[in-house]
Amino acid sequence: MELIQSFSVDHTAIVPGIFISRVDQVGSGIATTYDIRLKKPNREPVIDVAAMHSLEHIIATFLRNDPDWKDEVIYWGPMGCLTGFYLILKGNRSPQEIYELIVRAFQSVNDAEDVPGATPENCGHYLMHNLAMAKWYAAAFTDYLEANSGKSEIFEYPRTERLVTDAGQHFYDS
Repeated sequence: MELIQSFSVDHTAIVPGIFISRVDQVGSGIATTYDIRLKKPNREPVIDVAAMHSLEHIIATFLRNDPDWKDEVIYWGPMGCLTGFYLILKGNRSPQEIYELIVRAFQSVNDAEDVPGATPENCGHYLMHNLAMAKWYAAAFTDYLEANSGKSEIFEYPRTERLVTDAGQHFYDS
């Protein structure tokens, strides 16, 4: 079985940032999946689950209400490894082109007085939220992005190289 694209990223070398995970033809258009990585995989503690849930609610609400981007947003949600989020947008823009949107989205968390949709009617686990921790993670990520905006490594994935034997066995050089 072939590995999916997100497993071709060298998770031992990736740093927090904004990356293109994949670009797909969808009907007559294009959808781009972005990896919004807040943590260094396997080297930093993952994002607290309740804070991750709150970040998901607040930023999804922000993105789907932003007057310039709301019609472009297809999906915003957490990675299973709890090191970041996936954002799917219509079209194909570079990570640098969505940088300001991501910064504003994470800055919006600081202004939140509550977590939107955190009621039993609107959320599958409405008690699992932590707004204070969400604000802490959002501020740390925003500060990091702003301090590193001129560095290419926050916009370009490190890739693994695959060596394949004649028998089809994969070896990774990273």
